[in-house]
Amino acid sequence: MATGEEKKDRVVVYIDGFNLYFGMTSAYPDVKWLDVKKLAESFIKSNQELVGVRYFTSRVSNDPPKERRQRAYLSALGSTGIEIIYGHYKSKPASCFSCGHSWRKNEEKMTDVNIAVSMLADAMDDNYDVAFLISGDSDLVPPIRTVHSKFPNKRVVVAFPPNRHNNSVKNVARGSLIIGKAKLKAAQFPESLTLDNGFELQKPAEWQ
Repeated sequence: MATGEEKKDRVVVYIDGFNLYFGMTSAYPDVKWLDVKKLAESFIKSNQELVGVRYFTSRVSNDPPKERRQRAYLSALGSTGIEIIYGHYKSKPASCFSCGHSWRKNEEKMTDVNIAVSMLADAMDDNYDVAFLISGDSDLVPPIRTVHSKFPNKRVVVAFPPNRHNNSVKNVARGSLIIGKAKLKAAQFPESLTLDNGFELQKPAEWQ
């Protein structure tokens, strides 16, 4: 570092993939082809530097069209060099006691735990000065509170996906905002991109 150069705050961005996806698509269905690294970079201020982007998700199952679209999207994300951390996606039977109708209910498991562990481990390893969390999940209140309690020099800032604002999360964060459509639209992948292996990846037709 040059003499007199101001030291920048290191930022790691933690993205709750399903919370972001369902929040943004409930409000803006045309922004699914989202480059989350580009989105993360858009939040970085002049006195900060982005040192990591961690994307938390689970692989969907029991629905071939969704599996195909997700594979394409995860390949696109992987081409940007971000870290993808997987939980579990479980399908279990559900039924209505009134009418007797039965169906399969899909649930994502472990994402909130994975985010919490990652945020705390990175704090202990001094990997960031600012943890930037993209989620509105109230299950993440305890790890946010713990980071601030155990590491007073570190800050957790929260960006809420559309329709995912949560006061319990906002109240423990040291800064918050709601992600608007303009940022999501500005961070879209191109219609096609070339992966490291030379494969030409196209945006899923259903997302056109």
